[in-house]
Amino acid sequence: MGGARRVGWVAAGLVLGAGACYCIYRLARGQRPGSQRLRLRSSRSAEDLTNGSYDDILTAEQLQKLLYLLESTEDPIILERALVTLGNNAAFSTNQVIIRELGGIPIVGRKINDPNYSIKEKALNALSNLSVNVENQIKIKVYVSQVCEDVLSGPLNSPVQLAGLRLLTNMTVTNDHQHLLSHYITDLFQVLLAGNGSTKVDSSFLSLYDGHVAKEILLRALTLFQNINNCFKKEGHLAKPAFTKGSLFFHLYGEECAQKMQALVNHPDADVKEKVTIIPKF
Repeated sequence: MGGARRVGWVAAGLVLGAGACYCIYRLARGQRPGSQRLRLRSSRSAEDLTNGSYDDILTAEQLQKLLYLLESTEDPIILERALVTLGNNAAFSTNQVIIRELGGIPIVGRKINDPNYSIKEKALNALSNLSVNVENQIKIKVYVSQVCEDVLSGPLNSPVQLAGLRLLTNMTVTNDHQHLLSHYITDLFQVLLAGNGSTKVDSSFLSLYDGHVAKEILLRALTLFQNINNCFKKEGHLAKPAFTKGSLFFHLYGEECAQKMQALVNHPDADVKEKVTIIPKF
């Protein structure tokens, strides 16, 4: 029973805290203005592929070259650039599948062991984008324990810590892999409580529940809310607990968020409306 209760609070703490970071990160990076104008690259050498702009999508052949480069070079500058390029391309659903089928997940996963913190960060960012795909999570879950250790042992509010939190968040959005964090909950809460604005995320989190937010992001944010409510239900809370003023829980269960939920009941998308109506209320 104790283990199950601890697992439930992973969704409440990690998902709400770092999950907001993830959603805002995807909102800023994944929904770029003009993204419909993205273009495919022509054939280029492996190292040349790391020199392009953010507005290029690599083909399967080019992704294979990039993965070979990650395996074959020890140059930290090239490694870092290659991971950035791969991570940017992993933000697109088609490439998430291609990279997995090319055997790219373990190639990227091995780079989180790199002693170079910048390379480790870029590898975690790439895995974070890859982990949005549910099938990819099956292969990525083997790295969860190490990522937890890195998050807890790394400098507070560091890029590596934030990248690790984003990855852990993606892996705990559904209930499939939350149990993998059961031994780290107390320490992860301490990170969220001690961290600065980059780690905690402030009341701007509520903007994710605005009706104009892209459907994919809005549904994910609503799923986070649903999971948190489920955790309270498992904990046996029949009334709303008292939350510290200014905390994320305080904002999430405050009047402003309640108004946003009420407005979403009239959202034009049927999936959004359905998700809102099944979220239990205190």
